[in-house]
Amino acid sequence: MPEGLEEDAFTPVEQIESGVSRIREEVASELLSKLQGKEPGFFEQAVVKLLLAMGYGGTNGTGAVTQLSNDGGIDGVIDQDILGLNRVYIQAKRYADSNSVGRPDLQAFVGALSGKADSGVFINTSRFSDHAVHYASNVPTRIILIDGKRFTDLMIRFGVGVQVWETHKVVEIDEDFFE
Repeated sequence: MPEGLEEDAFTPVEQIESGVSRIREEVASELLSKLQGKEPGFFEQAVVKLLLAMGYGGTNGTGAVTQLSNDGGIDGVIDQDILGLNRVYIQAKRYADSNSVGRPDLQAFVGALSGKADSGVFINTSRFSDHAVHYASNVPTRIILIDGKRFTDLMIRFGVGVQVWETHKVVEIDEDFFE
């Protein structure tokens, strides 16, 4: 709810939506802080868990984090379809808010994908520089960029790292009942 406006200026549903939005923002901020405070391997596992929760991994939910060192620039691999014919290759960077992912990081990822795939997902806990975004949109290899804000929004949406605390139902009169 915008500051300076009276609470009565909003309907009860608008007040609930505003409150839920504020709670989501607070949870997203706390999620990001917790992810940034964990080891890189934990973040890579969280990335794979989110992608599996989003429906990647085929029918068996197949996905794995690669070894932590000497991974060749690929942090995880997930089957995209039931048979495992297509795979999603992942790069995950756990950066502080003050650091951004730059073009060189994306170039290295594209190089790691060479000969393996024509697309990949690059996820980080901070943001992407303008040069990185421009590079990703113009390189022939399709790279999906997910920054910290979008990552935590997806975690909340797909229930990864969060739990439902309380549910409220908003009801209205069923006019068909009274006809």
